[in-house]
Amino acid sequence: MGWDETRGTLPNTRPTWAPDDLSAAAALGGAQLPAAGLLWWIYDTTTHDSYGAGLGGALGALCFLLFAPLLLPILGVLSAFALTLPSVVLARLAGRHLPGPGWVWHVVALVAPALFWAEVTGALFGWPLGTAVPALAALGLLPTLWVGLARRRGWRQWGVWWRAAVGSVVLFVLAFGGGVLATETGLIQEYEPPKLTRAQLAGVWHGPGGAELRLHPDGSAEAVKLPTRPPFADDHFRDYVVCWGSGTWEPDDDSGGTERDGVLLKLDGTCGEDTFWSIGGSEDTPELFVLFGDPDGGSLRILKPTRG
Repeated sequence: MGWDETRGTLPNTRPTWAPDDLSAAAALGGAQLPAAGLLWWIYDTTTHDSYGAGLGGALGALCFLLFAPLLLPILGVLSAFALTLPSVVLARLAGRHLPGPGWVWHVVALVAPALFWAEVTGALFGWPLGTAVPALAALGLLPTLWVGLARRRGWRQWGVWWRAAVGSVVLFVLAFGGGVLATETGLIQEYEPPKLTRAQLAGVWHGPGGAELRLHPDGSAEAVKLPTRPPFADDHFRDYVVCWGSGTWEPDDDSGGTERDGVLLKLDGTCGEDTFWSIGGSEDTPELFVLFGDPDGGSLRILKPTRG
């Protein structure tokens, strides 16, 4: 039995949604989130600078998975009201008045709620429409089609939910395999820090709290409110200390064991130890950074060049 046949034979083909539709939409809407989150994590950690952080958010993902049985149904209901159910209603309206297969209208109808919420997220968080609309439409696609499938098959609520649970595992495995394949084949480009010459490193770098580092072409340096490595015999066990003063700098091809190019800064006096500033950012917007303390929860300090 296809989409076109069921439109005229099943009772709830009105341009509205029923409680069973909400249950189906929430079930798969929540079930797909672990796979979607995994794909986002793979893409984000591969294409963006992790600044030497330990597990790249894996601990947070593990905590999410532990509470997934409680969180996923709630998130599924939210996504159902935001994306899936509006799409179902619009698809039924289109199916009543326009020709064409029902599944096509379920896919096309997703554009409207995706565009609406993309405008909202763009206003609140600055997300570009070109990214937000496809992402939101992708999140609503499977649940919207799932509602139609559950309605055609006449599944009871428990049948919808256990099938969605199995589908969640399948989607997660597929997402993991697809993500690994995409990174290994270069479909997802791995982040590479920029290569900066000595002349490009020389200049004024500034950071939060009034931090400033002046790197002169002759190898001398000046620091103002600059975070540096604490003394080895620091009784206060601080991640870093803030220093003023002059010193020297030189390019370094393995800043503090990070396997990156960077700058080795040596300040005169007793304030702080030699500090390796690794190169990050991009060719257009380079950065110098240090992750002080524990790689999994330390203090990240970033300096950016002062544009003259």
